[in-house]
Amino acid sequence: MKQRHLINAFVAVVIACAGGIAAADQAGTVRALRNEPIDSLNRIGEVPHQETRRFVRNYRQQPPIIPHSIDQYQIDLSANQCLACHDWSVAGDRGAPTLSMTHYLDRDGTQLDAIAGTRWFCNQCHVPQVDAPALVKNTFEPSK
Repeated sequence: MKQRHLINAFVAVVIACAGGIAAADQAGTVRALRNEPIDSLNRIGEVPHQETRRFVRNYRQQPPIIPHSIDQYQIDLSANQCLACHDWSVAGDRGAPTLSMTHYLDRDGTQLDAIAGTRWFCNQCHVPQVDAPALVKNTFEPSK
């Protein structure tokens, strides 16, 4: 009996999602931020200049913004090039900021010698800083 309820709930969710997607497509409301059709060729203009100075953080606990390009960096399941400079064991020699010690804690709060797997993909939180025009109107006010 319980399994039948789960199956019925799953079917209802699938039908609702399919109906929502179809309605969005028919109404033509699905658009990319660049105001072009989603399936159109993505042509970019001039690439904004990468800023090399450090930006001030806009709010408490904001992840630091990367002050250099990471275009050619490999960050995947087998490698993380950020650690070549920012791991605690080499950061002093490289003149790079050391990762926060929170990056070396596992889910249970146990201190590790290597970066925790939950913090492996740096660009989930940290992004390169660039002075680029906003894609959408932004009314964010940094904290004082």
